[in-house]
Amino acid sequence: MTALKVTPLALSSIVLAAHFYRSGNPYLAAIALIAPLLLVTRRAWAVAAVQVALFAAAAEWVRTALSIAAMRKAVGAPSARMLFILAAVALFTVLSALPLTRINAR
Repeated sequence: MTALKVTPLALSSIVLAAHFYRSGNPYLAAIALIAPLLLVTRRAWAVAAVQVALFAAAAEWVRTALSIAAMRKAVGAPSARMLFILAAVALFTVLSALPLTRINAR
């Protein structure tokens, strides 16, 4: 059952790491991949830290969406589909923090 709770976290971390790596930040990509390993400690602070990281990741997706939308607007390109996709990624990232509260309750 824990695997079902951690799978969204793993997907969010992998997608965020790919985003950082593509944008030229290999160190942030490594941190995005390593951060979920804090849950191995099974400490309340580790769960809270991972949840905060997920909320920060969602904020990064929103920032990226707004940045790309501004660039696309400047050249007259449509951006609605891109905004929808990145909003869905941000929402998935936030929702992947919810199952972790049950891990914290143990």
